Amino acid sequence: MIYAALIELDRQGDLSLKPGLATSWKRIDDRTVELTLRRGARFHNGDEVTAEDVAFTFGPEYMFGSTKPVVAGQQAQTIRTDASAAGVGGTDKTSPRALPPEVPAIARRLWPSLQEVKAIDRYTVRFINAVPDVTIEGRIARSGSEIVSKRAFLQAKDWTSWARSPVSAGPFKVKELRPDNLLVLVAHDGYYGGRPPVREVRYQVVPEVAGRVNGLLSGEYDFVTDIPPDQIKTIEANPKFEVVGGPVLNHRLIVFDKNHPQLADPRIRLAMAHAIDRDAINKALWAGRATVPAGLQWEYYGRMFQKDWTVPRYDPELARRLIREAGYKGEPIPFRVLNNYYTNQVQTAQILAEMWRAVGLKVDMQMKENWQQIFDRTTPRGIRDWSNSAPFNDPVSSIVNQHGPNGQQQQMGEWVNSEFNTLSGVLETSTDMGNRARAFRRMLEIAERDDPAYTVLHRSVVFYGKRKDIAWKWSPTFTMDFTANNLRIALP
Repeated sequence: MIYAALIELDRQGDLSLKPGLATSWKRIDDRTVELTLRRGARFHNGDEVTAEDVAFTFGPEYMFGSTKPVVAGQQAQTIRTDASAAGVGGTDKTSPRALPPEVPAIARRLWPSLQEVKAIDRYTVRFINAVPDVTIEGRIARSGSEIVSKRAFLQAKDWTSWARSPVSAGPFKVKELRPDNLLVLVAHDGYYGGRPPVREVRYQVVPEVAGRVNGLLSGEYDFVTDIPPDQIKTIEANPKFEVVGGPVLNHRLIVFDKNHPQLADPRIRLAMAHAIDRDAINKALWAGRATVPAGLQWEYYGRMFQKDWTVPRYDPELARRLIREAGYKGEPIPFRVLNNYYTNQVQTAQILAEMWRAVGLKVDMQMKENWQQIFDRTTPRGIRDWSNSAPFNDPVSSIVNQHGPNGQQQQMGEWVNSEFNTLSGVLETSTDMGNRARAFRRMLEIAERDDPAYTVLHRSVVFYGKRKDIAWKWSPTFTMDFTANNLRIALP
């Protein structure tokens, strides 16, 4: 609700691309997309959104930290340019706006081969890729590619000050932030999509489910998020409230670190995948409201979706045989878990640990406080909880973005596969949809069966409790859309 993108998704509809800050776009060639900007769209500071702001957003000072593009499919690397030495972002700590290293790292994951974003005139801009890419439009529409005000960023004291009060062109702007506690947004009257119907939105962090549910029923909150299925009846017993939501563009995963001695043999990882009764987890923790997907993919991939693909079937006997063949001797395998970062996370972990023990695996469940502890390399890592989203309708957005050579799993040193990385390059650069589909299928075979990087548990489901007198539609994109088109409050 703070940011605005050039192209947006039809969030409550079919998830197709639709105009945002850009009113139209067209392909110039396999590497280039030209966009026409919406005239009169305003940032939170009142400045008009121009092509100069768009080019700045995707330049070295704001997003990329003075790095050149990495050709898709290569191992991740950083190549410094003269801009870094000149004090523009990058690693130059004398710059008041020096970027934290994770900013360009994430940017390069989103845009592995972006060569240039060029302002043609005040309202025309071109995205030029270093290699052919059929996904440029989707990358423009995905989260992380929203446009910011060049002037506002250059006036910011430092990165932290900017990050706590960014200036974009979304329907709301930051009024107050108390980290890890409270965020207050106020309506942006100049929003191109129309003034929001409410003056202020307050986001309050309430970790405990009981606190969220009681706060809703008492009238303290108008919406509450991440409601587990067993609380739906409690909320809907009160006629003033209802629960909405459903499957989102995210799958829950278990991720393997194959550097751990007991996980080096792919048969152990595959055995863990076959030991999981996913339907039982769905029934026990999600009241059957979740689904077991066809691997790490979503139907909205269209032609790229592999309809006949499935996750490893529940087969304890096969799991035991694989464990015996691998020569496993009962050594402990660490399992790092956060305290319900995901809904029902701890309960899921407990069930998984028992399923693995039932086939002869000794799993050491370790509760961690934060992601830094999850990824810590000073002690042996084994398996961990995670999830994977598809922010646009192509497998590049998911399997390559998170598991490819520039993805988090490989960057954290958990897993690497040379054939998989070569195929990542095919998926990112080929314009032949048949070749891309074949490459994607082979990547699924590698990452889910031959040399497991992860195993999918279920498609994530998100439920919201809300006042019934507020007309509002949830979105499978996770976005809580409070724009004028999606929010209406009944007057007394």
